[in-house]
Amino acid sequence: MQHFKLTIDQHVAHLQLACPDQMNTMSPQFWRELDEVLQNLHRGNDARALVISSTGKHFTAGMSLDVFSGAVSLDDKDAGSRAAIFDKLMDMQVTFNRLESLRIPVIACIQGGCIGGGVDLISACDIRIARQDAFFCIQEINIGMVADLGTLQRLPKLIPEGIVRELAYTGRRLQAQRALALGLVNELFEDQDALVNAGLQMAREIASKPPVAIWGSKQAIQYARDHSTEDALKQMGWLQSGIWDTQAVRESVAAFKEKRGAQFAPLNKFDRFIEN
Repeated sequence: MQHFKLTIDQHVAHLQLACPDQMNTMSPQFWRELDEVLQNLHRGNDARALVISSTGKHFTAGMSLDVFSGAVSLDDKDAGSRAAIFDKLMDMQVTFNRLESLRIPVIACIQGGCIGGGVDLISACDIRIARQDAFFCIQEINIGMVADLGTLQRLPKLIPEGIVRELAYTGRRLQAQRALALGLVNELFEDQDALVNAGLQMAREIASKPPVAIWGSKQAIQYARDHSTEDALKQMGWLQSGIWDTQAVRESVAAFKEKRGAQFAPLNKFDRFIEN
């Protein structure tokens, strides 16, 4: 891979953005590589949590200018061409949607600038932590367009809507301390090593829990976000009845009493139906 480095250790996947000289911009190749990684992690069962970190001064400067100079064409010459933009955007949105629907939790470790498409990306993650120099910018408005890959849909579920409107309309930077106060990030760290180590430690803690229960927790939280409490409680009943595992509960209790690490079965691997 050109844009990423992926390692898996003790059931924790660590995906690093690995083009610091290009400020980790998002080219079409970036999209292809990220989509492949996420599909493989989703279908496999080696990883039980995913940490996404970056290299260099900035987490990502967002969309590469290649996207707007022919590599990805958004043609507005006539009505038919403009209609095709819809399908193009749906195709691009799928990749970040995979982060949200991934069977395992995703932790984003953010340093420096998280700009444009970077905000789309981290908004789709489960948990965000950052370095003290981090900032977030809905850059799209500064280049004459509307953010269209998830920021305006997910960010209002994470921070107050009025703040999202301020950022989306002005293109201002949201600094790390304010992001912490608003709840966008869970914690701030002074340096990169401390940031990434904290993300990996959190991922290891998640990986030590029953994978099916973690999957169920993620499903329940995301369903509750977009549904009424009554509907979400009903869904919780169906979910719990479907994934209840007495053996996992017994193992958790026994491990706690015996002061040892618990052992749990992994999620099942699966193949895509259309590939069978």
